[in-house]
Amino acid sequence: MSTPLSRRRFAMLGAAACAGLAGCEAADPLTEAPREMGNFRLGFNIVVAENAKKIPPSRNAEPAEWQAVLKSEIDRRFGRYEGAKEFHIALNIDGYALAPPGIPIVLTPKSILVVSANIWSAELGQKILGPEQISTFEGADTLLLGSGLVKTADEQMVTLARNMAGKVQSWMLRNPEWFDLPPRG
Repeated sequence: MSTPLSRRRFAMLGAAACAGLAGCEAADPLTEAPREMGNFRLGFNIVVAENAKKIPPSRNAEPAEWQAVLKSEIDRRFGRYEGAKEFHIALNIDGYALAPPGIPIVLTPKSILVVSANIWSAELGQKILGPEQISTFEGADTLLLGSGLVKTADEQMVTLARNMAGKVQSWMLRNPEWFDLPPRG
């Protein structure tokens, strides 16, 4: 015969789950093996956030905060490549939601970041890819509880920016010819 969960036991299970998920973050690109980028070298890293729309429910974030965190994560992911051709990455933040605290399992708002991405060739002096609208969520570590319970707004922004940098790279690599890579097979 099973007994229903008491409120106290439910609260203890929720607290244990929060503690377990608190350490989950997006992988740091500097600890991963870099993906092959051919002749890619990062030129300008441009992030525009003045027209970003806050998608409710959301915590607040200033455009300058978004610019700083996204530029930092683009630099971390792409700054290590030393190819012969310079490319500029230009991102416009279209919208975001930073999950506020909710009720575990019942109400778990999700964090999201949406950007429009463009890639420019310095050699050609023109846009070669984009605009492409790309969106990302924080990840599987926030499925049951929502990150608003276990992360600050700044931590959510870093996770979203890190995930976005990875998605931008994946999008770029769908066009390997621009970076003198062999076609995908």
